[in-house]
Amino acid sequence: MEKMEEQVRRYFQGMLDDSERLELLRRMDTDSRLKSEFIGQQNIEALSLLWKQEQDEREARRKYSQLIRSMKEDHLRPRHSFSLYVRYVAAAALLIGSTAFITQHLSKESLPYEKAMSSLYVPSGQRAQLVLPDGTQVWLNTRSTLTYPTSFGSKERRVNLTGEAFFDVAKDAERPFIVSTKDVEMKVLGTKFNVYNYPGTDYIQASLLEGSIEVSDLRMPTRRVTLKPNETVTVCEGKMQVQPTTSPDHFLWKDGIYCFENESLKNILIQLERYYDVKIEVKDPELFNLTYSGKFRQQDGIDEILRIIGKINRFTVTKDMETSTVRVSK
Repeated sequence: MEKMEEQVRRYFQGMLDDSERLELLRRMDTDSRLKSEFIGQQNIEALSLLWKQEQDEREARRKYSQLIRSMKEDHLRPRHSFSLYVRYVAAAALLIGSTAFITQHLSKESLPYEKAMSSLYVPSGQRAQLVLPDGTQVWLNTRSTLTYPTSFGSKERRVNLTGEAFFDVAKDAERPFIVSTKDVEMKVLGTKFNVYNYPGTDYIQASLLEGSIEVSDLRMPTRRVTLKPNETVTVCEGKMQVQPTTSPDHFLWKDGIYCFENESLKNILIQLERYYDVKIEVKDPELFNLTYSGKFRQQDGIDEILRIIGKINRFTVTKDMETSTVRVSK
């Protein structure tokens, strides 16, 4: 293992030849410890950009460890200062970018004869924004994964989504843009729309802001609908239902604003678990049926959000700092 760790350091120093670099990246496909070492080193390289005045690698490692600890400890604090929030977002963007860098290089170099694919995963409590090779802008919500080619073909622009994303698609009449999920495909030429497709939920939802999209159920290809602006389609249990979009506020998650409109407490808590990377336990199941409408900023923190909702719906909140668990009860 020491030899491979040395290879990782040599990789970032640009001292490996093509065959050595390819062998290292291939080894990471099956060696989780090696991949973790690679990710850690890449994060240090990225964070050194954040602390340019500190060139010493040992200091960068210390800052990296301190940042990770602080992010974990601060998940349950009631409010984050704006400067702390900005620092975390900046650092998280670097870490997300470095992970995407690894995935992209694994795709390009360890599978040289296949079409190169990149995959970006956004961890709990974070969001990410990226620009695809065609100029399309994508905002990814927490616990979401977008897989896309490093260059699009001449006939179509296809990506795969798990989780939630907002797309601002670059216009290209010759190459439709296709978003694939487990059971549904969305086909567009140039438009703005939101897709909700989290594992564990029993529905997939697409909401159109501008342009038009064609939504198809892959389990029954003849079943499809075309959305007009301010319409939402929900695909559930083999049925497709189109309704007016209740509020454009639902798109504001990409700006760090969470909006709930007559939402059940059960659904709100599921979303808060994703947004703040905590586990929420409800001792009284009847609380799930409570509903709430309101808006919050991400920087308000989970304590403040639950305090306000609890004050209106009359439930109490306790925390276990050691396990990052929040308990809700009457």
